[in-house]
Amino acid sequence: MMLNIQLYITGINYIYNYIKCSLGEHKTYFTNCRTVVSAVLFSTLLWFSLIFTMRLCLKQLLSYHGWMFEQHGKVSNTTKIWAMVRIFSGRQPLLYSYQGSLPNLPVPAVKDTVKRYLESARPLMSDSEYERMTTLAKEFESSLGNRLQWYLKLKAMWASNYVSDWWEEYVYLRGRGPIMVNSNYYGMDFLYVTPTPIQAARAGNTLHACLLYRRKLNREEIKPVILNVPLCAAQCERIFNTTRIPGEETDSLIHWQDSEYVAVFHRGRYFRLWLYHAGRMLSPREIEQQIQRIMDNPSPPVPGEAKLGALTAGDRIPWAQARKEFFSSGVNKRSLDCIEKAAFFVTLDDDEQGMRGDDPAGNLDRYAKSLLHGKCYDRWFDKSFTVVVYKNGKNGLSAEHSWADAPIMAHVWEYVMTTDSFQLGYTEEGHCKGDVASSLPPPTRLTWDIPAECQERIERSLAVAQALADDVDFHVLPIQEFGKGAIKKCKISPDAFIQIALQLAYYRNRGTFSLTYEASMTRLFREGRTETVRSCTSESCAFIRALEGGEVTTCRHLFRTAAEKHQHLYRMAMTGGGIDRHLFCLYIVSKYLGEESPFLNKVLSETWRLSTSQTPLQQVELFDFVNHPDYTTCGGGFGPVADDGYGVSYIIIGENMINLHISCKHSCPQTDSHKFGADIKKALEDLLELMSPEKPDPSKAELNHSKKSKKDL
Repeated sequence: MMLNIQLYITGINYIYNYIKCSLGEHKTYFTNCRTVVSAVLFSTLLWFSLIFTMRLCLKQLLSYHGWMFEQHGKVSNTTKIWAMVRIFSGRQPLLYSYQGSLPNLPVPAVKDTVKRYLESARPLMSDSEYERMTTLAKEFESSLGNRLQWYLKLKAMWASNYVSDWWEEYVYLRGRGPIMVNSNYYGMDFLYVTPTPIQAARAGNTLHACLLYRRKLNREEIKPVILNVPLCAAQCERIFNTTRIPGEETDSLIHWQDSEYVAVFHRGRYFRLWLYHAGRMLSPREIEQQIQRIMDNPSPPVPGEAKLGALTAGDRIPWAQARKEFFSSGVNKRSLDCIEKAAFFVTLDDDEQGMRGDDPAGNLDRYAKSLLHGKCYDRWFDKSFTVVVYKNGKNGLSAEHSWADAPIMAHVWEYVMTTDSFQLGYTEEGHCKGDVASSLPPPTRLTWDIPAECQERIERSLAVAQALADDVDFHVLPIQEFGKGAIKKCKISPDAFIQIALQLAYYRNRGTFSLTYEASMTRLFREGRTETVRSCTSESCAFIRALEGGEVTTCRHLFRTAAEKHQHLYRMAMTGGGIDRHLFCLYIVSKYLGEESPFLNKVLSETWRLSTSQTPLQQVELFDFVNHPDYTTCGGGFGPVADDGYGVSYIIIGENMINLHISCKHSCPQTDSHKFGADIKKALEDLLELMSPEKPDPSKAELNHSKKSKKDL
C-alpha cells in the first residue's frame, strides 16, 4: 500500500515537473513567435512606408515643371535638386510604373485663363470687337466664373483628370455626325519602299508585328515615354480589343480584356481570322497562308454585306437605330459581335497605292485619301484601328479618335513598320519567313441576313459618307530640300519655326490671320490628353506684317520674339496652363447648372480655320536613316476641321526632311490644298533665307552703321 502511494506521488511529481517544463518551453516558443511576428509586421510597415514616401517624393518631383521654362545652359538650383527624380524613378521601369506617381492636372485660376484668352484674341479682333469681348470676360470673371470654378475644383479633388472624361464624351462620343473624315486619322507606310509586293505576305508580317506589340504591352515591357519626366500611358490600355458602340444620344467605348482573332474584310465579305492556335501565336508565314485562303475564297457577298461598313461611316443616329433594329439578335448579332470583339480590323484592299507610276505626287495624295476614308464601306470606322493592306503590298492604318490621340497609334505603327522590315523580313521571293502547321483551320466566313429595309439604310449612310469623302481635297507634300538641320542652324525651335511659317502661308493665302489650333499634350499629368496652343499671336502677326511690308531691319528680332512666345505658349499648355480645356470644362459645368454665359458661348463658338498638329517621331532608335535612308516614314494626317479651313499635319524626319499632310474641302472656293502646300513651302524657304546664319542681320548692320556715323562726326 505504502509502495503504491509512493509510486503515485512520484508519478504526480513527474507529471508536474513535465508540465512545468513544457509550459516553460511553450512560453519561450510563444515569446519567440511574438518577436518574429512583430519583426515581420514592423519590417512590412517600414517597407510600405518607404515605398509610400518614395512615391510621394516622386509625385512632388514630377509636379515641378520649372525646368521647361529655363534657357538652355542656365539651370537653377531648384532644377538641380529636381534632378533627384531619377533617384526615385528606378532603373528599369515598366510601362505603367509611374502611373500612381503622376500629378493631377491643375485647375488654373479663372482670372489667369481669361487674361490669356484676351491676349490670344487681340490680333484677331477689331478694336470694337475686342472691347466688347473684354466686357463680357470681366463680367464672367467677377460673377458666374467663380461659381463654375468652385464646382470644377470640387470635381478635380476626386477625378483623376478634370478634363479627359468630359473631353472624350462631349467632343467625341456625343458627336452625331460622321466620324469618318471629321474625327478619324491615318498613318502611312514607308514613303519610298514597299518591302514586298505580295499582299498576303505584307499582311502576315504586319499582323504578326501587331501581336508582338500587344504581347509587350500586356507584359508592360514597352518602355515608358520619358521627356525628362515620364508621360502618362493610360491611353495605351485601349489600343487593342476596343470598339465604339453607336447610341442615339451618345456613343460608348467598350474594351475587352483579350481577343485572339481579327476581323478581315475582302471584296465585300467578312471573315474571322484566328491568330493563335494550340496556345501559341501564329507565325508570319502561317498568317500569310491564312490571308491567302481568304483571298482565294470564291464565295460572293450576300445581299447587303458588301457595303455594310458604310453604317459606321455615316451619321451616328441612323447607325444606332439600325444596330438596335437589325443587329440585336440572331445571326446578325453574332457576326457583329465578332467584328466588335476583334483585336482590330483588317482590310485587304484591291487597289494599288503609294508614291508610284507616272504621277507619284498625285498617287501619294490618292493614297492619303484612301487611308482616310477608303470607299466609305471597306473600313470599320468604329474599331480602335484598321490595318489596310493594298494589292501591291503597301499598307497603312486608319484610327478612331475618341479612345486615344495620334501619338499613341504612331508609337504602335513605328514599331510595326520597323519590326516588319528589319526584324521579321521576307524571303527572296517576297514571302514571310517560317514554317506552316498543316493543322490550321481555315478562316471563318461571317454570315448575315440583312433585310431590304436595312439595305436601304446602308445605302443612305453610304450616300452621306460618299458626299463627305468626295469633298475632301488632300495633298501630301514631302519636303526634301531642307529640314530640322537647317532650322536648328537658325537657333529656332523647329516647331515654332514651322508654326510661324504656317501663319505666314495662311496670311499670303487668304490675306488675313486666323484662329489657329495646334495640338499639344498634357500627358505630364495623370490621364492627360491634349491642350490647344493658340499659335496666332500678336507677336507672330507683328512679324508677318513687318516681313510683308518690307521692314527688313526689324524682321529677325520680331521673328525670334514670335518664336519665343510660341515656345512659351506650348510649355504653358503642356504644364496645365492652357486656355481652351479650362474654358471648355467651365462651359460644361454651366450647362449642368442651367446657366447661360455670353462669354463662354462666344468662346466655344469660335471657328478654327487652321487646325495643325505635329506627329513626333518617338522611337528614332528603330530607324536607321544613315544606312537605310529609303526606309523613311511619311507620317499621317486628318481631315479639315472647318468647312472653309485647312487641316495640316507635319512630321520632321531626321535632319533633312519635313512631310506635310494638308486637307481642305473642294466645296469651299477659298481653299486649295495644293496651293496652300506651295505657300507653306515658300514660307519655310523665305524664313530660312531670312534667318540664315550666313546672312548678316540688317538690324545689327544698321546699328553698326549708326555707331560708325556718330564716331565719324
